Amino acid sequence: MSSQAFDVAIVGGGIVGLATALALVERRPSLRLTLLEKEQAVASHQTGHNSGVIHSGIYYKPGSLKARLCVAGARQMRAFCDAHGIRYETCGKVIVATHPDELPRLNILHERAQANGVPGVTQIGPERLRELEPEAAGLCALHSPHTAIVDYREVAAALRREIEQHGAVIKTGARVTGIAQNAATLHVETTQGDIAARFLINCAGLYSDTVARMMGLAAEVRIVPFRGEYYMLKPERASLVNGLIYPVPDPRFPFLGVHFTRTVHGELEAGPNAVLAFAREGYTMGQVNAVELAGTLGYVGFWRMAMKYWRTGLGEFYRSFSKAAFVRSLQRLVPAITEADAERGGAGVRAQAINPKGDLVDDFSWARTANSLHVLNAVSPAATASLAIGEYIAAQASV
Repeated sequence: MSSQAFDVAIVGGGIVGLATALALVERRPSLRLTLLEKEQAVASHQTGHNSGVIHSGIYYKPGSLKARLCVAGARQMRAFCDAHGIRYETCGKVIVATHPDELPRLNILHERAQANGVPGVTQIGPERLRELEPEAAGLCALHSPHTAIVDYREVAAALRREIEQHGAVIKTGARVTGIAQNAATLHVETTQGDIAARFLINCAGLYSDTVARMMGLAAEVRIVPFRGEYYMLKPERASLVNGLIYPVPDPRFPFLGVHFTRTVHGELEAGPNAVLAFAREGYTMGQVNAVELAGTLGYVGFWRMAMKYWRTGLGEFYRSFSKAAFVRSLQRLVPAITEADAERGGAGVRAQAINPKGDLVDDFSWARTANSLHVLNAVSPAATASLAIGEYIAAQASV
């Protein structure tokens, strides 16, 4: 079978892959570019299963890629939505300290917000908290008035239209099954036919390390999937929360803790937790991929992580099985919530990179070869930062 020839092939049709494709074709309109997505639609996994928040950049260590690209990306995301008529809502967010030992961590977050240039973030007391969120309980909180919500599937659809209008080719149902290198050309085998490219950009999310290994790259990290499960509050109880209510996160983990998130479609989500998934696309407890699970269990970094955090992991599994335990976590923030108010909702799977030491990689992470660039850790706030990430990758790529 003859191969179609391109200058650049992007693997992965999530929001980071799409944003990278748009950045490249805008920089170089004559570029022959294809994007390969294994599903029949773009944004089918992390992009289409997240909570839809346009984060403001509070949490991230000053100077990190997350800090830099989130703050810039949030501005770009709003501008992109304005330009394409995509609805978003600037509903604001509070990060609530409910125990005295959380106060120093809240102060650190405030300092980070200021260092990162996040606009409008203020520390507020219980009186102002009650004005913003009458049902929230806390000693004090950070208020981020510019945090917003959007449907990232709508953003992805607009990105796809823009990319195709620039003449790029998006192939769906095109799972990459092999990559061979011959002189200056990469031969990429897919389930929709083979293609040839001078440069490859790997934005494969949950399978980014797999694609890297196809190219012989000994990636230092491995993707371990964590499922985040949500409950939905019944419509008649959605008025308990006005905007977004988050806890003060545990600094040991790149997760934000169970929280309340309004959606642009008028729903109120509660969650997510973070439990080990038994498949890379394991959206339910019953989904098990024996080969992928064996890969996780055979990785030394997983066991080193498990030794460090086994108590936390068991607690997350317990909360996954016990609605009462899940609701108790929510009641720390909003005491009026009851088990009767919440119904099980959907879930997402986070493509978390873990290094051989057992550390959960906290920042965005990349690896390069002469003719490829691999995005190996693009978790939250990657959707918020996607347009800025795309520009960063486009500037780094040798095309």
